[in-house]
Amino acid sequence: MKTRDLMISDPITISVQSSVQEAIQVMKANSIRHLPVTHKGKRLLGFLTLADLKQGLIPSMVADVTLKDLMIKDPLFVRPNDDIEIAVQLIYKHKISGLPVLKHRSVVGIITESDIFRAVIEMMGILSATSRIDVLITEGQKGLKQAVHVINTIGGDIINIVMNPQEGEHRLYCFRLASCEIAVIRKALVKEGFKVVGTAG
Repeated sequence: MKTRDLMISDPITISVQSSVQEAIQVMKANSIRHLPVTHKGKRLLGFLTLADLKQGLIPSMVADVTLKDLMIKDPLFVRPNDDIEIAVQLIYKHKISGLPVLKHRSVVGIITESDIFRAVIEMMGILSATSRIDVLITEGQKGLKQAVHVINTIGGDIINIVMNPQEGEHRLYCFRLASCEIAVIRKALVKEGFKVVGTAG
């Protein structure tokens, strides 16, 4: 998956000549928390967050505090064709809530932690009518392939599989299935020697 698949395209931007009050008004009016500061042709000069603007609101009323003073200069960014993992790593590592997406130094999008979180929810089918079964598999014994075979044989429709980091000899696999009689699948797995540690749906 690429950054362009999740980014907000053609985001609202603001001119560097605008006031702090104008920037706050733009954010409030559009219910956004990130605002690229641009020059001609949406060329990126800086990046503003709502938190930055709130901190600068009072000082801007009593002194010559401008967007240039408050914006993040030379912000981190990603490109539309970058793998989404790059954006995720930057947001996580630098503890930031969003990134501008640039093409030839011009703003073409924004990607936020909310966009990434929404995509994870959709991929995992959490908000859909689904079932889940968690299976602890011991290395060297019955493996993932056999567990999948058992689930498919019983008629389970696997949407996705999430694997937790390995702890010693064991690894936890969480199977997300189309809504089904999960008790029947659990029984079949246990019969085959698998340890089922949790179910839902």
